Amino acid sequence: MARTKKRGPQLDRIVLDNLLDNDGALVGRGDDREAERFSRVDFSGRDLTSTSFTECELHAVDFNTTVLRGTSWSECVATELHAAVFSAPRSSWRDVRIEHSRLGSVEMYDANLRSVQIDGSKLDFVNLRNATLTDVLISNCIIDELDISSTVVQRLELRDCRIGTLDVAGARLTDVDLRSTEFSAIHSLEGLKGATIDDAQLSMLAPLLAAHLGILVE
Repeated sequence: MARTKKRGPQLDRIVLDNLLDNDGALVGRGDDREAERFSRVDFSGRDLTSTSFTECELHAVDFNTTVLRGTSWSECVATELHAAVFSAPRSSWRDVRIEHSRLGSVEMYDANLRSVQIDGSKLDFVNLRNATLTDVLISNCIIDELDISSTVVQRLELRDCRIGTLDVAGARLTDVDLRSTEFSAIHSLEGLKGATIDDAQLSMLAPLLAAHLGILVE
C-alpha cells in the first residue's frame, strides 16, 4: 500500500527593514503599531487589548500579565520574550517567529496561528484549546504541558522538542508530524488521528493503546 505523503509547514520568510525604535511608553489598548522595534520594553501589567503589531521586532520584552486579548501580530520577529503569565486569548498570528523566549502559563485559547515558528524556547503550560493552527513549526523547545484539545490543526511539526504532557482531546489533525519529539504522556489517544509518529513513540504508546482498546497484555 502506498503511503500518503505528509506535507510540512509552509513558512514565509520575514524581512524587517527601516524600523523605528519605540520605548513602548505610549503604546495602549487598540493601537496599530507598524514597522517598529521594541527592545527591553516592559509591558508587564498593561492593557493592550486588540492592539495590532505589523512588521515589528521585539527583543527582551516583558509581557508578564499583559492583557493581550484579541491582539493581532503580522510579520513580526520576537526574541527573548519573558512572561510568567502570557495571556493572549482570541489573538491572531500570521508570519511570526518567536525565538529563545521563556514563558510560563501561555493562554492562547481560541487563537488563530498561520505561518508561525517557535524555536529554542521554554514554555510551562500552553493552552491552545479551540484554536486554529495552520503551518506551524515548534522546534527545539521544552514544554511541560501542551493542550491542543478541540483545536483544528493543519501542517504542524514538533521538531526536536521535549514535551511533558500532550492533550489532543477532540483535536482535528491534518499533516501533523510528531517525530523526533519526546513525550512523557499523551491524553486522549483518539485525538492523534492525522498525526505521524515514529517507532520509538509507538513503543511508548503501546501500553496506552492496549488499555484504550481493552487489550490485556500478559
